[in-house]
Parts: sequence; structure tokens; C-alpha cells
Amino acid sequence: MSTDYKIDVGSRGFKEEPELSILPSKLLLDEEVNAARENLIGIQEKISINDYSTNAERRAVSDRFLKADKAALGYNVSHVGEEERRLHRPVKKSGPLLSGTAYCISSCSMIMLNKIVLSGYNFNAGISLMFYQNLISTLVVVLLGLSGTVSVEKLNWKLVRVWIPVNVIFIGMLVSGMYSLKNINIAMVTILKNVTNIITAIGELYLFRKGQNPKVWTAMFLMIISAVSGGITDLSFDGVGYSWQIINCILTASYSLTLRWVMDEAKKSTKSGSLNEVSMVLLNNLLSLPFAIFLIFLFGEWDYVIHVDVVKLPMFWVVATASGLLGLSISFTSMWFLHQTGPTTYSLVGSLNKIPISIAGILVFKVPLSISNLFSILFGLFAGVFFARAKMSR
Repeated sequence: MSTDYKIDVGSRGFKEEPELSILPSKLLLDEEVNAARENLIGIQEKISINDYSTNAERRAVSDRFLKADKAALGYNVSHVGEEERRLHRPVKKSGPLLSGTAYCISSCSMIMLNKIVLSGYNFNAGISLMFYQNLISTLVVVLLGLSGTVSVEKLNWKLVRVWIPVNVIFIGMLVSGMYSLKNINIAMVTILKNVTNIITAIGELYLFRKGQNPKVWTAMFLMIISAVSGGITDLSFDGVGYSWQIINCILTASYSLTLRWVMDEAKKSTKSGSLNEVSMVLLNNLLSLPFAIFLIFLFGEWDYVIHVDVVKLPMFWVVATASGLLGLSISFTSMWFLHQTGPTTYSLVGSLNKIPISIAGILVFKVPLSISNLFSILFGLFAGVFFARAKMSR
């Protein structure tokens, strides 16, 4: 599928050029002063011709000229000063805050809805759910493009080939997340996701030579303790679910580390030399569809989906469709947030927003808890907060 729509997702800043803004004011000042002088000359000539001039009248005319000159000068200098102050006023960088908030809301909501579909409706086809969600995201982006609301870069085979590696990681991240969420309670998923921060930080150290301060490493050590103690004390421990979650952590870290490199390479494969967020969302979701179809038949989900009774319930499709729309939202907001920050911040905020979702998951799904397991969960959440503070203190 190829599209030829154009979007302006929004610029991250602007280049100030105060000289261009002040120049019109200076020209206006010169014009007004010249006009006042010409008026004075005309008045003086008229007085001279009609022989009405006196010393008093000449002084009055001169005073009027000076007042007009000063008034024009004062007004325009004041106007120039306002322009300079306006242009040099510091711009509030709210991009990271807005993108982070949008990412957190989308992520939390999608986790809850996915858990309802997979556990509440006991739907045992995570790959099929992922396919449906990505199909909805693809259709919405294409429809928005056709309506002129958004635009996407024209797709070509060179661009697709560049994007396929990160797309494969993206698919693995979603599938592993589905299987882990199916078998593990939300609170423990959030604690285990802290491992993603550790893998990401290690990856940044070896790939980008980006070190961390001692507080960050201490916070990550606390995360490891909370994950291990949480697994040991988990009353509903499931080995398969924990294995899928470990795989998910590795793939999520890999995704965040490679996404920025792939975006830079992908820009070189487009005619415009740029690639906006909506185009990236379309690439991720569109390219995942053939892979998902292959996996559905490989794991035998197709036969299950066409025979299971839950697909006959209208409410099931309402929840599944809502999760698909949130899938589009989280795809866009995660890329937006990654643009505004970096891989480590992207991962740590992804864990911080799990504090309210952990509490909601325990209450909504009535998860059995022991005192020691509850302490491990709270300790893990504290480690996440400490990690965020350590990152901000750099």
C-alpha cells in the first residue's frame, strides 16, 4: 500500500530573527519623521509666501515638529522594544511533559483493556488480538490521510526494507507482552518491566557510551531485588508467563535502542528527506499485518478464533476495538515521547506510570496477595520512583 498524503505533525521550535522584525519598525519611524519634516517645510513655505511668518509663529511650528518627531520616535522605539522582548521571551519546553502524559494515559488504558480481553473474556489468541489492533490502527491512519487531516510519507521498498528490522522487534514485543499479561497479574507485570530499564541502560553504555551516575545504578539494583522477591512471593506464580515477560523486557529495550537509529536511516530513504511520526506509526502497524497472519496460522489460532464463543459477544468487540484505538494512540505517543527525550527516559516513564495501574489491577481483578508480595510490589514501585529522581538529578 502506498500513500501520498502530507502532514505537519508540528515543529519542535523556531528560529528567532529579531533583525527582520525590528527592520519594519525602523522604516516606519523614518517615514513618519520624513513626513513631519516635509510638513514643516510646506508650512514654512506657505508662511513665507503669504508673508505671515513671525518669530513666535516660527517657534510654534518648530515646537510642533519637535513634538511630532519625539512622539513618533518614542512610539516606535517602544514598539521595537516590545518586539524584542516578545521574540527573546524564553519558550516553555512543554513537549516532554505533554508527550509523557499522553504516553502514560494511553499505556495504562491499553494494559487494562488487554487484560480484560485476555483474562476477563478468557480469550486465548493474543496474536489475533494484536493483528486486530494493528489493523484498526492502519485503517484509521489511512482514513485520516484520505480526509486530509494527516499526511504520511509515500512508502517505497527501500523505506520498507530499512524499517523491517525494528518492525520485527515491535511484533515480538507486542506478542510477548500479550502472553505475559495473559498469565501474570498486572502488578507483577509492572514490577518485572523495571528490568527493561536495566537492559536499556546497559545497552546505552555499550552501544552509545552513555554512562549513568551511581544513584541510577543503585536504583536499578533495587529494581532487581524487587523483581526477584516479587516473583518468589507471587501466590499466582506462572513460569510460562514470567518467561514471556523476560523476553518482553529484552525486546522492549531493543526496540527503544534501535528505533532512533532506524528513524534516522529511514529519513534517507524518503524523497522529502524526513519521516514524521504518523508515517512511522503506519509503517509499524502496516508491516506487522503479514507477519501476524503468518504467526496466527503457525500457532493454530485461526481455528480457535472461528470456533470460540466469546467472539459472538458484541461487548467483546467493543472492548477489543477500543484497545485497537488505544494501540494507535500508544504507537504515536511513544514515538513522540521518544523524540522529545531518549531511550532510558522512555523506559523509566513507562514503568513509573504503572503505579496507578498496579493498584487498579489488584483491585479490579481481585489478585490474591500475601504481605510479603505486597511489600515486594511497593518496594518495586519505590525503586521506580527513585530511579526517576536519580535520572533527573544528572
